[in-house]
Amino acid sequence: MKPANENTLVNIVDEFDYSTQNDFYNDKFIRWRRRNNNPFSFRFEMNKKETVYVDGRGFLSSSPTVAEMDTLTRIFYIIGMACLLWVVIENILGRVAIIALSMLGINIHNNFFSTMIYGGSSEIVSVILIVSCMKMLIPTFYLHKRFKLPGVVEFMSSMNDPGGMISAIALSFITCTAVSLPTAYSNETREILYYFRNLDTDVQLWDQTDFVLYIVFDLLVIPFLSELFFRGAMFAVLRQFGDAFAIIMTSLTAALLVQDIREFPIIFLTSIVASYGMLRSGTIFTAVAVRIIEKMYMFALVMLEIGGTEKTFLTRNLFMLGVLVCGILFFLVEWLISRRKKRHYFAKFDSELTPPERISHCIKVFPYSAVLMICLVYIIVRVVL
Repeated sequence: MKPANENTLVNIVDEFDYSTQNDFYNDKFIRWRRRNNNPFSFRFEMNKKETVYVDGRGFLSSSPTVAEMDTLTRIFYIIGMACLLWVVIENILGRVAIIALSMLGINIHNNFFSTMIYGGSSEIVSVILIVSCMKMLIPTFYLHKRFKLPGVVEFMSSMNDPGGMISAIALSFITCTAVSLPTAYSNETREILYYFRNLDTDVQLWDQTDFVLYIVFDLLVIPFLSELFFRGAMFAVLRQFGDAFAIIMTSLTAALLVQDIREFPIIFLTSIVASYGMLRSGTIFTAVAVRIIEKMYMFALVMLEIGGTEKTFLTRNLFMLGVLVCGILFFLVEWLISRRKKRHYFAKFDSELTPPERISHCIKVFPYSAVLMICLVYIIVRVVL
């Protein structure tokens, strides 16, 4: 029999569903949540029959709802600061650096109202690589230092279910095809490809070292760095409030930080698939693989588009159809193999706050709200111009 007072006790940490990962991960996550003086842990305890509520750090909250909102406010203040660093580095510091280099006589130029960079190929690629690394690594390091999550929690690395990776890759094929309209191509990728194509019409693209360096970086390094930020510390700290909430907020943030309405659908949906793949497989490298596939797919479409032959339209459609068919077949095969497994992969969290209430509260937290407004302004400017 259960103790008579069991239903009167509320312990948020103990009631969380930890069955989706391995024991080592769970132990580290619980220890982090119970750590003293951890302002980013949702740790609420109370006895419903008593009038005194104890949070473990003093008499701070009067109810689970208030405690949850307070913790979310602290967390999204930090996430907002990290996103602000991302936006400032990309839109201000990067452009200021280009202007400074131009004034020093280096062959590189741009303006604040376009993503296009002009100048020498080596100069353009070098600046893109440096700015891209800085805008992702600095915010990631900031989240890491502030949240102080254990490494195994911040970056999942245990392959619990290889089928989860296969399923996520198949879903990424389907997702990419579903949203790959002509307007979904990456602005930056399109511009860099056109630049190198027009640089010397007598030289094949793959003979240009700068072009190859950019493509390798864009296809392999960028997905890895971006996933360290979104599926790393940001996702891990939001798991306390359920995986569904963490998936929605990380995907929304990733899509908005692109600051391009044409890329919003593909980034949002790919982020959802990446989160699903990471949770099911147990490793962040599944999320990286999903993002690499999305990058490679969009790169292939752009390459087909700039080919400029009379068969381009047919070739592109056949390519898209082939990717879609492969995705569906892989997903069905994996589903048939794994359907007998009786394991769930997503941690649930029961809250008195409804999902819309929780999301609404988070997007109002400053400076996260300011970052959203800045991103929306950039989206509008790029649409108009």
